Amino acid sequence: MADNVYDAIVIGSGISGGWAAKELTEKGLKTIMLERGRNVEHVKDYHANKNTWEYPHRGGRTKQMEADYPVLKRDYPLNEKNLDFWVNEKESPYTEVKRFDWFRGYHVGGRSLMWGRQSYRFSDLDFEANVKDGHGTDWPIRYADIAPWYSYAEKWAGISGNRDGLDVLPDGDFLPAMDFTIVEKDLADRLKKEYGGKRHFIMGRTANITKPHHGRINCQYQNQCWLGCNFGAYFSTQSSTLPPAMATGNLTLRPFSIVSKIIYDKDSQKAKGVEIVDAETGKTYEYFAKVIFVCASAFNSTWVLMNSATDVWEGGLGSSSGELGHNAMDHHFRCGAGGRVEGYEDKYVFGRRPTGLYVPRFQNVPGDDKKRDYVRGFGYQGAASRGRWSGEIAEMSVGADWKDAMLEPGSWSVGFTAFGEILPYHENRIFLDKDKKDKWGLPVLSMDMEIKDNEKKMRPDMQEDMKEMLEKIGVKDVYTYDNEYTFGMGIHEMGTARMGTDPKNSVLNKHNQVWDAKNVFVTDGAAMASAACVNPSLTYMALTARAVDFAVSELKKGNL
Repeated sequence: MADNVYDAIVIGSGISGGWAAKELTEKGLKTIMLERGRNVEHVKDYHANKNTWEYPHRGGRTKQMEADYPVLKRDYPLNEKNLDFWVNEKESPYTEVKRFDWFRGYHVGGRSLMWGRQSYRFSDLDFEANVKDGHGTDWPIRYADIAPWYSYAEKWAGISGNRDGLDVLPDGDFLPAMDFTIVEKDLADRLKKEYGGKRHFIMGRTANITKPHHGRINCQYQNQCWLGCNFGAYFSTQSSTLPPAMATGNLTLRPFSIVSKIIYDKDSQKAKGVEIVDAETGKTYEYFAKVIFVCASAFNSTWVLMNSATDVWEGGLGSSSGELGHNAMDHHFRCGAGGRVEGYEDKYVFGRRPTGLYVPRFQNVPGDDKKRDYVRGFGYQGAASRGRWSGEIAEMSVGADWKDAMLEPGSWSVGFTAFGEILPYHENRIFLDKDKKDKWGLPVLSMDMEIKDNEKKMRPDMQEDMKEMLEKIGVKDVYTYDNEYTFGMGIHEMGTARMGTDPKNSVLNKHNQVWDAKNVFVTDGAAMASAACVNPSLTYMALTARAVDFAVSELKKGNL
């Protein structure tokens, strides 16, 4: 086999790319995984062992950093602790027709190193929503099609959680859940009683393992996941999928490899391989394979398709339906409610739990008797916590008395942030801006999307419903907030190369195959036909494993 010929090519090395590499190599395919950024080695290149006082600016941000990262500075990610996990924005710009906050990680592992790790299954309520309320296009699969693959992904990735028995949020194959605090437990019991079991505070299902699992060490409750975990306690490419892929001897990992296009063969109507630009040298290379998995994250995967086979389709490979680049989605959030909890001053909590409470969707579902002027709904993430902090008063933030006060726990508080579904609007789109180039002379993406009336009508309920719940269960001084949301802030880009039932309404079929090239598969967020209101990464894992199983079967049959 020539050194540029493989059985399979995987574009991207994040959550989906790592899963594709693991599954393809374990099924015997010689595979190359192409990552546009640098290599990040497990443990060696993490930041978890460095203390805050060892950083020049105590882990904060500087004016220079804000100048160098004009997008990242818009929200919490910008800090000096893990700055090298985020994209160099000057080298890789994009344009904004409307404001879009794009927080990216270009390195081996991608955002699997920085993700929030909340891991939930879609239900049939989610898979059937488009066809029932007439938004977007119908999913070509239902829960029964993907349920075995959810289990498969959960068992390997290691998802901790309780089996809560809720139709709206299907149970999974979980490791033991993390514990409620005593305040959370009591509030959950009160909520269940007040609402007759129709609303729930459950423990957040998270990709943090709670006991040793596939050679990884269980969570140590440091809650520094975003710096990289030396114990491998949370799911990432480095901790979970890359080691078994490498162990097969079938994987070649090539960092600094920017895939500029998929090479399409008109005669066979299939892809032959990919063209890359070496990010260090600027030289161009070609790699060839029988099957290609595009897992570069939703918008970059779509970029690759749009920049490919333009001599056949003006809009790129997969654009024959007119849907490529359209139907962009995220989750809108940054609003909710909180308050003060009395009566637990003698109770405390130890460790830093890396998950919190989750409130499953209860709007526009069977049993919801409130009339809503919007479709779909939202869930909440939050927690109860205890502490004492007077740092907002400058004069009280120095001296021995302040240090003594910091050693005493304060009163308990509880707070929740809502995460709402954004509908798949055709006009919410990304496209190539051919007038602007990145460091390597490639066209950049342009963002043109916004939330609309349905989402705006949802946001008052995202605040008031939680306020009502907290007041009913005895929380004091309840407040609501809306810190305003801009598209992209959820870091859940989805939908721009969606699955569907027909080549006329979608880019991909029910197996994540590109209709226009049956040996090209897209299994990351681009494939999503709707967003639901739950975190989507577990669905990417399941879709990827399912698609690889199908692709290898078709290869063996000679169909690809």
